[in-house]
Amino acid sequence: MTYRRYELLKDLAPIMVDNALVVSNIGFPSQELYEIQDSPKNFYMLGSMGLSSSIGLGIAQTTDQPVISIDGDGSVLMNLGTLATIGNYGTKNYILLLVDNGAYGSTGDQPTHTSGRTDLAGIARAAGIDSVHVTQDAGAKAVLEQCMQTAGPHVIVAKVAPGSPKLNPIPMDPGFIRDRFMQSIK
Repeated sequence: MTYRRYELLKDLAPIMVDNALVVSNIGFPSQELYEIQDSPKNFYMLGSMGLSSSIGLGIAQTTDQPVISIDGDGSVLMNLGTLATIGNYGTKNYILLLVDNGAYGSTGDQPTHTSGRTDLAGIARAAGIDSVHVTQDAGAKAVLEQCMQTAGPHVIVAKVAPGSPKLNPIPMDPGFIRDRFMQSIK
């Protein structure tokens, strides 16, 4: 693996931000997406580790617009019930982009269980999600484009290397992020 999450998001941002509502996981994923391509259609999580996928699913159930949640392996491991909920109540306009770097990237790259024997794609399938894709490096772009054209719910497990660039915090208040996102939905 040569890609890190930043390179993955840089490849995928034009597809996601131009064509969907995006809910981004706390910490570095939100900071990276903000730096790569900020948009009012991006909801940056500044708290609530493990809930990006759940919040995105809830939004998808209230709109016809495509919704993409960017979540990490560490966060999904904290909220495995979200995969069962997606498997049972997922909507055709929902995509979970699960960035699996095998580490808790926002807290110092301590290893998660996916660096061992835990297989999140296998768990997603067992939870009832029919459309599960595993990608590596540049392969995620074609998979995301395919998922955007077909009914979901979809889970894309994008395998990347750990590590994050040094970035500044997002210079927006959580209330402002919420309000501008809500306006973009209307």
